[in-house]
Amino acid sequence: MKYLALKNIIFLTGIFFCCFKAGAQTILDSTALGNLSEKDKPALLSQLAERSRINGDYMGAIAKAQQGVAIALKFKNFTEATKAYTVKVSVYATTKQFILSKKASDSTLSLAQQSRKPIALAYAYYAQALFYNAIDNSEQITKYCQLALKSLGKEPDPYLSAKIYYQLYMLNSRRDDVKNVNKYAQAATDNALQTTDYNLLSNCYIALSVAADYNYAGTKKEVVRDSVLYYLNKAQSLYEQYPKYVARKTYGIACINVADYYLRYFSDTDQQAKNNAIRYAGMANEVMKGAINGEEIRASSLGILSEYAKRDKNFVMAEAYLQEAYSVMISKKVPYYYTLINIVTALSSFYEQRGNYEKALEFQKKTTEYSNKLFDEKKTLNAQKLEVQYETEKKNNEVKLLKQSEQYARQQKYLYIGIAVASVLGLIFMFRSYHFRLRYSLQREKQLHLEKQDAELQMKFEKEEQARLKAEQLLLESQQQQLQKEVMANQLQLEHKKEMLFQIKEKLSDNHQLNINKIWNEELLLDNDFEEAKFQIQQVHPEFFSLLNQRAQQKLTALDLKLCAYLHLKMDTKKIAQLMHIEAKSVRMSRYRIKQKLGLGKDEDLKLFLQDMG
Repeated sequence: MKYLALKNIIFLTGIFFCCFKAGAQTILDSTALGNLSEKDKPALLSQLAERSRINGDYMGAIAKAQQGVAIALKFKNFTEATKAYTVKVSVYATTKQFILSKKASDSTLSLAQQSRKPIALAYAYYAQALFYNAIDNSEQITKYCQLALKSLGKEPDPYLSAKIYYQLYMLNSRRDDVKNVNKYAQAATDNALQTTDYNLLSNCYIALSVAADYNYAGTKKEVVRDSVLYYLNKAQSLYEQYPKYVARKTYGIACINVADYYLRYFSDTDQQAKNNAIRYAGMANEVMKGAINGEEIRASSLGILSEYAKRDKNFVMAEAYLQEAYSVMISKKVPYYYTLINIVTALSSFYEQRGNYEKALEFQKKTTEYSNKLFDEKKTLNAQKLEVQYETEKKNNEVKLLKQSEQYARQQKYLYIGIAVASVLGLIFMFRSYHFRLRYSLQREKQLHLEKQDAELQMKFEKEEQARLKAEQLLLESQQQQLQKEVMANQLQLEHKKEMLFQIKEKLSDNHQLNINKIWNEELLLDNDFEEAKFQIQQVHPEFFSLLNQRAQQKLTALDLKLCAYLHLKMDTKKIAQLMHIEAKSVRMSRYRIKQKLGLGKDEDLKLFLQDMG
């Protein structure tokens, strides 16, 4: 069995789980809700939601968090509403529901701004970091973690500080930044020690063991290696002291990492190390039986037991452990493919070594099958991440434009105030001059005439300046609209290219003698047509979409506009259906609906109408 790869993945998987295992500072039982006034319930509901999340009960966590939000908002307690929303963000991020995670994180920030309290802002920034962690945006994770820590400088909270430092530790562990791994793991632990959250503290000890493992890889000092086991034992001790307050998964990770420690760092002949490894692997397997989402840890423990059985030449037990690990993993509704692939790879290697080539081939096929599923899963998740990132950046750009508009409006306001003040002062000056210099009336009239000319020149200058500012603002808006049109046009071309590549792939799988040159020439011809149509939208008729919206009697949705663009590009119903991932019937229904919105008669052709617009 190629155990090393499986071991390393599980060891790092343990690190990843810890990122989301922090509990509330004061863990209470749900029965305590009945003894609290409604005004005091949001805080407890947030704690119970976090507790459900830690134990893998994501639906329960969302329900409790939502209940806490509703009650908190009823009493305008925006800080507690922010905390409850942060739990929702964490659940959505863990379950890879990126769009919901983004919406919840934005709501968290909005509520924190209404609260105007540093602790609320810190939670909101932490929620943003959780969202960006889910979509793998390292720069934004660091940014929002630092903002959260800055807010906590005004209102310290060791519990939240520990979680934020843990997030930074996780980020740097993915980068293999040993210095920062040690720095943030220690900072997280120091803050966790100031709380009564034993699950959080247990995870921080595991983080320190990982940091020690990094240190040993660089120094090869035995005392550093022993500190790996020291911190893992401290994590286990917390579970033994406070079994109700430390998650079973956290304890299982600690056990499997201890077993892994003995397997990696001690020789095959060390009987005591072998006994310890087998004991801790068995403990991890036992504690995770029946636990939610505990399949990966159980499979890891069985993998370690299989490795030791193989070393003892007990091939029957080695096979049994691997088969049990495989059964455990496929029992999961959505398998963790990394671990599953390593298990079937190990089984294929085992049967190959035993001369059972039929079984070896069977599991090798499964390796290929699960690898393809993993690839598809990653591709889908990456597509979702890109979509959310695009929408996020688009929204951020819109916010920047709004801020710029507000700044221009504010500048104009100050300008008008200045003009008004200057006018008032001028009137006062003229009024006083009239009374005090009456005998110099002729000289005064001449002076007033000059002042009037200056005032007119000043007003003319100010009007010209206002016109210039307005022209610059219109130019910026025009440039923004042009960029949006270019993005739409390029997006259409990318979708077309993606479809063409998919068709080539399908043809290749069905026909090994495919004429690539013919397809290439056809695509070049189609590409020229596509570029010409795109040029018509962007250059010949840049107001295509705005004219559509003006003509529409009802508001056109983004999908309506996209369908109009496809029709303008002379695409047929079948191709549009493929690009939009819908049935041709749905395309025809959408065309009929758009005709109604545009006020076209039954005899008028929508496609000709759109093409005539270009």
